[in-house]
Amino acid sequence: MADYNNIVFLHGQFMPMSEAKISPMDRGFLFGDGIYEVVPSYDAKLVGFGLHIERMQNGLDAIGIKLNMGVDDWRNIAQNLIEKNGKGNLGLYLHVSRGADVKRFHAFPENIQPTVFAYAFTIPAPPIADKLKVKQYSVTSTEDLRWKRCQIKSTSLLGNVMHFQQGREAGVDETILYNQRDELTEASACNVFVVKNDVIMTPPLDNQLLPGITRNMVLDILRKDGTLHIQERPISMTEVHAADELWLTSSSKEIAPVVELDGQPVGNGRVGDIWQLAQTLYSANKHNY
Repeated sequence: MADYNNIVFLHGQFMPMSEAKISPMDRGFLFGDGIYEVVPSYDAKLVGFGLHIERMQNGLDAIGIKLNMGVDDWRNIAQNLIEKNGKGNLGLYLHVSRGADVKRFHAFPENIQPTVFAYAFTIPAPPIADKLKVKQYSVTSTEDLRWKRCQIKSTSLLGNVMHFQQGREAGVDETILYNQRDELTEASACNVFVVKNDVIMTPPLDNQLLPGITRNMVLDILRKDGTLHIQERPISMTEVHAADELWLTSSSKEIAPVVELDGQPVGNGRVGDIWQLAQTLYSANKHNY
């Protein structure tokens, strides 16, 4: 599927991407003044859609963008994009900026219409709970230098981009971040889980990390299963480096096992049994949200 010929949604209409135009005065372009979501779909089945739209609305409310759209409106857009772009395994990118003004000025303008944009793109098949076939991740770590409102899924992603690029330049897949207290926050594009002695841990939600939809679903699914003990609490980087297993979670990766951190093996350096159980449960229940 040639991305540039995709059918996209913009200004209330579906059109080829080559025809989609946004004003250079749009505040999303000038300031990164907007909110976005990325929702996976497999064979036209959306994953966690209601949770994604709830988070998007929370973000819009947090930055004061008023948009008269609900979950059914977004679902209609998503389903149309899936139909018009060939079904299969698709990610849906949903984007709302504050809109275009006649001048560049930091204060929020009044009486402008938000820009709503959405498009579909091909994603890999979902992971399966097979330790021999799953992609294994290597990561590095560094102090978190982003802003202090990371709970908002803003389109202003330069801080995340710079941390992700740091990992790329180090020859690894991701960068795990920690605060000035040497406590884990998240990764540049993922949430992080730590497993030690069969206990699954992840940092509590606050302004330092994004309330990830996959994070939310993993916690709910594992708690309902009841096999493993779950903790949401501050985690020191000493604990991260001593982990038996380390996972990254995101809508595109689901639960991704990390086998190397800062050049050293995580646990025994192999994909763990707890990961396999968690991914099995997630795969069986992810369409229930």
